[in-house]
Amino acid sequence: MTTAVAERTSNPKIDALRINGDRLWKSLMELAKIGATEKGGVCRLTLTDLDKQGRDLVIGWAKEAGMKVVIDKIGNGFMRRAGRNNALPPIMTGSHIDTQPTGGKFDGNYGVLAGIEVVRTLNDHGIETEAPLEVAFWTNEEGSRFVPVMMGSGVFAKAFTLEHAYAAKDTAGKSVREELERIGYIGTQEPGEHPIGAYFETHIEQGPVLEDNNKTIGVVQGVLGIRWFDCTVTGMEAHAGPTPMALRKDALQVATHLMQEVLAAALRYKPHGRGTVGMVHVHPNSRNVIPGRVKFSIDLRNATDALVDTMANEVKAYAAKLSKDSGLPITIELVSSYRAQAFHDDCVDAVGRAANKLGYSNMNVVSGAGHDAVYMAQLAPAGMIFIPCKDGISHNEIEDAKPEHITAGCNVLLHAMLERAGT
Repeated sequence: MTTAVAERTSNPKIDALRINGDRLWKSLMELAKIGATEKGGVCRLTLTDLDKQGRDLVIGWAKEAGMKVVIDKIGNGFMRRAGRNNALPPIMTGSHIDTQPTGGKFDGNYGVLAGIEVVRTLNDHGIETEAPLEVAFWTNEEGSRFVPVMMGSGVFAKAFTLEHAYAAKDTAGKSVREELERIGYIGTQEPGEHPIGAYFETHIEQGPVLEDNNKTIGVVQGVLGIRWFDCTVTGMEAHAGPTPMALRKDALQVATHLMQEVLAAALRYKPHGRGTVGMVHVHPNSRNVIPGRVKFSIDLRNATDALVDTMANEVKAYAAKLSKDSGLPITIELVSSYRAQAFHDDCVDAVGRAANKLGYSNMNVVSGAGHDAVYMAQLAPAGMIFIPCKDGISHNEIEDAKPEHITAGCNVLLHAMLERAGT
């Protein structure tokens, strides 16, 4: 696809294009009514009746904008606006519309509706692109009802099989396949048999960096690599009163030393090192019993796989020494791994150029959270656009973003997509 002219030639009509921020905000608020919670958030779990209502609403808007819709076998939706040369692979944007149980209005939803708004804006101004444009919504990005997370885009990218995804069950024993069929969202297209010329995803940052630096646009360089482990420290339960301190086999006290090492490893590998212990199970969890077993999660992240693996190896080495010194067995089991993903220079640069052209303050950032764009980056040039969210809070009913930032991010998306698609 030839985009060099679009990248380097100024077109006053194109340069003057801006999205309708009020319309985009209204669409976000309308979608947020489906599964609205008392605290102002959204609970719209994947493949529920509410998810079907959300999908139906978004597809209805796409059709009103003249887009053609295709659903694949894992329920991913692709909404296409034709270009002058429909033999070219589409320039795609998108995200997800499923939420956490206590989710917000913007996570994922913004990326899908920003894409719809780009199309509406081009329709308003009679702008035709060389390549077609597409807006995607991906099934079960959140992973709050079914695992793995980023299911739809993962199946699309062949990270795991359709059969594996179909077999996943929720806590009530209902499978992905059963629920897709029930809500009418098993399509006919094979996942992955859908071309992509380039992919952009617009998203709230879900962290505090942009707000802390007073910047409007985050030009996302890539996504941190992630390793999740389950760690178990095994000691011996005993009565808290009669057992002297020197004779205890206290699993919790040993575990807390290892938990501190998780944090220390992250601090040793700045600026993008992350170390978190977010889940702890203490057995028997009784006030006057010395803990005999502690199982806890370890979440390690960094900008490259080499750095994440170095952090993990240092934590494991510390655990081995701690086990030897304390005499208590310690096991560390890898339960999930996501490789670090740098975004394509052309897409990153397109986002930066758009932000600068539009006069928005911006900075280079990395994403500490996983996104569907990670899988798309393995298939085609990809990039992401971040905007601030209030206090960096997400996956929370009080998640919030300013209308002017919502508008800014979509304007950047519009111009980045036009650069890649050609006009």
